[in-house]
Amino acid sequence: MDDAAHMTPDEFRRCGYALVDRIARYMEEIERYPVLSQVRPGSVRERLPRAAPEHGEPFADVLRDVDEIIVPGLTHWQSPSFFAYFPANASGPAILGDLLSSGLGVQGMLWATSPACTELETHVLDWLVDLLGLPGRFLSTAAGGGVIQDSASSSTLTALIAARERATAGAVNERGVVYGAAPRLIAYTSRHAHSSVEKAMKIAGMGSGNLRLVDADAGYAMRADALESAIAADRAAGATPVMVSATLGTTSSGAVDPLRAIGELCRREGVWLHVDAAHAGSATICPEHRALIDGVEHADSYTFNPHKWLLTNFDCNCFWVADRAALIDALSVLPEFLRNRATESGEVIDYRDWHVPLGRRFRALKLWFVIRHYGAEGLRAHVRRSVELAGWFASRVEESGEFELAAPVSVGLVCFRHRAGDALNQTLMDRLNASGALYLTHTRLDDRLVLRLAVGAPATRREHVEAAWTRIVETARGLTGGTPAPA
Repeated sequence: MDDAAHMTPDEFRRCGYALVDRIARYMEEIERYPVLSQVRPGSVRERLPRAAPEHGEPFADVLRDVDEIIVPGLTHWQSPSFFAYFPANASGPAILGDLLSSGLGVQGMLWATSPACTELETHVLDWLVDLLGLPGRFLSTAAGGGVIQDSASSSTLTALIAARERATAGAVNERGVVYGAAPRLIAYTSRHAHSSVEKAMKIAGMGSGNLRLVDADAGYAMRADALESAIAADRAAGATPVMVSATLGTTSSGAVDPLRAIGELCRREGVWLHVDAAHAGSATICPEHRALIDGVEHADSYTFNPHKWLLTNFDCNCFWVADRAALIDALSVLPEFLRNRATESGEVIDYRDWHVPLGRRFRALKLWFVIRHYGAEGLRAHVRRSVELAGWFASRVEESGEFELAAPVSVGLVCFRHRAGDALNQTLMDRLNASGALYLTHTRLDDRLVLRLAVGAPATRREHVEAAWTRIVETARGLTGGTPAPA
């Protein structure tokens, strides 16, 4: 290829300025777009050429097509009126950190392949242990340590593999059956836990049929007594309990499993305790929310997503273990081409041994940029504002004669429903989302359709939540012919 085809530093500078300007303009204009994309299936592809271009095209033409083809096909996760699923925070510092990571282009699979990539990550994960109020056993200066994964799903899988290997001393064949021991390996989680636990069971070769879904209490949190009974029954049947995955903020309702009771049970039973705090874990950066992690000192592993609520754009998941040796022993494979003096010295961390992929991006840069830009107090302010706005919305629901809360209010998440029943709630959500003015998602609790409003977008302010409530009430009245909700 002719060298002239490469983008020169001067061209990169010019195009880069144009792209940064376009991103900044997107931030300024985001409220003008419908929150949920309004395009029909296939409409984006219809506007794309059937074949790739034979010759390079001007960067200005690419940006034009971003505006005309790509942006109309986006659901705007950074919109201040995006209340669906959970927040997917992006911020200026995180975007710039990601840009720098891409520009440096390092591959951090080993300490030797970029020492700064490894050591910054280790240090930032240690910072977060302190900032989040996690136990000191997760620090790299102790027996544990942290690593950045792509998502909480990967962390759950990694924890399960480490737990499996610890429980079986590595004596597992390719079908997931233990040599000379119990024929079944069992894991446990709440009926309201994320589907990633079941998926991890499939990938780890343990099978979804060996996942026990433990009953929940009236607040949708796992019952420790039901867990204890399930473990006892499996042991009596000759099976081997391997791991319990407790949830700090379930996807459906934000329920928090009783970590202390579960942790004490796991400690007695010698079962690995993994804590999935993907969304709600960010809240413990505020001291007033530390009760959420009461009992976390019993956890063998813990994970949360800064890319949900801590102003760090996707993907960035933090995963800690209390005993890094158990994790490394489960995942380490050392081919000849990866051997090097630093690794053999035993003085460094090679993060290739801490997750499934060999290769890894320099994700710590964006997290480092975010923490340094906002500081701990700035991050706390963002979380506190989200919790306050969700609380305001919940109070409107409680005061309303038309709507009701469907679950205890969690940090930043409100589950509610119209009293008229499932059909009305489905139609209400569909109408709201089709309007483009806001975006809600739903779940089912006690076999009832429930609407979810999750607050946490960086741009969301009081007026956006007030506007959402007004539109919800007015749309519902239009469907039922009812009277306004009490003020």
